[in-house]
Amino acid sequence: MGVINVTPDSFSDGGELVVAGKIDYDLAASRGVAMVAAGADIIDVGGESTRPGSSSVPAAVEISRILPIVERLAEQDVIVSVDTSKAEVAAAALDSGAEIINDVTALKDEAMAKLVAVSGCGVVLVHMQGDPRNMQRKPSYEDVTFDVAYELRDAAISAIDKGVEQNRICLDPGIGFGKTWSHNLQLLQSLGRITSLGYPVLVGASRKSFLGAIL
Repeated sequence: MGVINVTPDSFSDGGELVVAGKIDYDLAASRGVAMVAAGADIIDVGGESTRPGSSSVPAAVEISRILPIVERLAEQDVIVSVDTSKAEVAAAALDSGAEIINDVTALKDEAMAKLVAVSGCGVVLVHMQGDPRNMQRKPSYEDVTFDVAYELRDAAISAIDKGVEQNRICLDPGIGFGKTWSHNLQLLQSLGRITSLGYPVLVGASRKSFLGAIL
């Protein structure tokens, strides 16, 4: 999965695609196409930062940031996922050619769950303790791999109960989403506990700060 963040404050590439205060949509799309040429199967597009301490943006702003890129990539037969927790944004993205919704809140919003169920799109259920504004203040677990696996299992069951097809679900342990660097390492060392749930597992670890802490 290649990642394109069209936000001015993303944790890794924030502002790189913003020129003179405006998003360079052609540059963003060409970067996505280059990632596919380099081996990416999916391009994940995000219009709202979920870095620690970040604040939410209005759905209209998020839509205006991502839609031109989603459309350009879909026109070139790129499989696009959209990183959003808003049903309004997800609906617009799916209408523009996106095939997967990557939801850091794991379908807690009933409207989002209904949309995913009705549309038949793929969905990534991400584990997050708290929300981006407070998730890194004092994350704590009894047993991080057990707790995350348990909560992801419940999220998947809930999604299925709401009409989402089981074979459309992917689980993400949420590296860096309400976890210390030690928690992240424990999750990576014990991914078998999560893969044993029987779903594909997405691990988003690139450029996360815990890697720098280790090195």
